[in-house]
Amino acid sequence: MNYTQLFEQIKKKKSFLCVGLDSDIAKIPAHLQGAEDPVFEFNKAIVEATASVTVAYKPNIAFYESRGVEGWKTLEKTMNYIREHYPEVFTIADAKRGDIGNTSQMYAKAFLQALDFDSITVAPYMGEDSVTPFLQYEGKWVILLALTSNKGAFDFQFFEHEGQKLYEKVLKKSQEWGNEKNMMYVVGATKAEMLEGIRKIVPDHFLLVPGVGAQGGSLEEVARFGMNSRCGLLVNSSRGIIFADKTENFALRAGEEARKLQQDMERLLREGGVL
Repeated sequence: MNYTQLFEQIKKKKSFLCVGLDSDIAKIPAHLQGAEDPVFEFNKAIVEATASVTVAYKPNIAFYESRGVEGWKTLEKTMNYIREHYPEVFTIADAKRGDIGNTSQMYAKAFLQALDFDSITVAPYMGEDSVTPFLQYEGKWVILLALTSNKGAFDFQFFEHEGQKLYEKVLKKSQEWGNEKNMMYVVGATKAEMLEGIRKIVPDHFLLVPGVGAQGGSLEEVARFGMNSRCGLLVNSSRGIIFADKTENFALRAGEEARKLQQDMERLLREGGVL
């Protein structure tokens, strides 16, 4: 999916919602636990309930690989289902990979070719040769970790040298490797006030913003500081949508929570002059 196609989806659905499929088998409703593949049945129901207002799905790979072979089968079935029924939806492998060049090539092949994700999250710590293998796939995206929403972000990401913070260095240096057509950045919603400065460095790139909902991030602040003339945002909500209810009504409640966010997003898109 290219930049224009993604933007068109945002306009069509009046939404920049990304739903995180952080599908912890221990947390899915009890009535699904007896199914042949409980997590797939859960994912399928969540996708069906939210696809009309969602522009991206983001499986967090840890919840699948932690289950070994069965988890990988679930992930593959989930991807095949989304591709078959909702091919217009952007898909993100939240894998946070990044290693020496030949290893990154294999990670890229696994997620961008074999599983056919549109994008993958990548850790930039090892530098250019660990990132560029992911950029070799036409029409695919790298989503580079820049400023994360966790407490530990302060351990390294704010380290300052010669007036420049480390996350700012990541934003500036990485533009030598990719551009706004094949690279996005992760910026946590709990750091929303810093989006204004980030936008000065990467005015045209899409930003993937986790942390809205269960982690306490403010959608209003994210839009205020981070939206550009073409939206330029994918805001993720995981637990606040997929685990809104643990009864047989879980999918219905997930759809309701997704639509609430979409309605707020539509208003913010109109206020921002995007629609």
